[in-house]
Amino acid sequence: MFFSKKWNPDGLHVYIPGGSSGLGLALAILMVQKGAHVSIVARGQDRLDKALVEMQNYRQNPAQKLNAYSFGLNSAAEASKALEAVCEAHEGHSPDAVFACAGASKPMFFVEMTEEDLTQGMDSGYWVQAWTAWAAVRMMVRQQRKGKIALVSSTLGYISYTGYASYSPAKQALRGLADTLHSECMLYGIDVHIFFPPTMKTDGYIEEMKTKPDITTEIEAKDEGLTTEQAALAMFTGIQNNQAHITGEWITNTFRCCTRGAVPGNNWFIDKLIDISSWVIVPIFRMEHDGMLKRHRASHQEYLRSKGFFS
Repeated sequence: MFFSKKWNPDGLHVYIPGGSSGLGLALAILMVQKGAHVSIVARGQDRLDKALVEMQNYRQNPAQKLNAYSFGLNSAAEASKALEAVCEAHEGHSPDAVFACAGASKPMFFVEMTEEDLTQGMDSGYWVQAWTAWAAVRMMVRQQRKGKIALVSSTLGYISYTGYASYSPAKQALRGLADTLHSECMLYGIDVHIFFPPTMKTDGYIEEMKTKPDITTEIEAKDEGLTTEQAALAMFTGIQNNQAHITGEWITNTFRCCTRGAVPGNNWFIDKLIDISSWVIVPIFRMEHDGMLKRHRASHQEYLRSKGFFS
């Protein structure tokens, strides 16, 4: 492990769904800087055009192919069409790496969520990446090509708390998918990874704040988060080191070590030390969280009353 060759994207084709903004764009720029051919997919053409111009500023050589395509990814058909379009510029060959960064969150109190909020949470948090993984694995296997697939979950893929009833289940489902594919794709020589970033201050984060409950903001107050550039580098480093579960900072890494199940660890000795420390850290986190909620009960009741929730 210590002397294994690290993955190098130079000259490879990297496909990034959700690459027009946030983590996806930061990762796309990083891959361009590493000499990769990069294709990004998202819905908004204006944002794609701006992202492509920014990516071209980091081109390392004129031979690099940088492309952007407008597609939805919420169904098997859409994800397959997007992948086929992306591969046309590469003689129809499957990408060497697929980093699925698409997704969105709409934090709210569970009792205020509609049926649409809950179903949309799974669509935008799980299916938008799952369909991409499905299309990519099928293409790689049919063409008998090895490669890498990385999904993006969240710290909320390990734990959850108030406000994320439509988001955390999707991110934890992605963990289940990634863990399954990590095993199954060994049959084909395809490496599967999943990244668990903490809070990232992106356009999506600004949108989240429009519906996020105050108590959720209070719980997250100590989470300094990562910039998208920091998160992209953490994800890339984890992929380079062939980590099944990738984290970007210490608290998420603590939850990884104490909840990883049968997934391969990153370093058996350090992981065990972190796991032991979690016997203290996790109960403290739980007590602080529960204390905040208990103190919030009266104001929450008043909030619901002001909304006319009670019959």
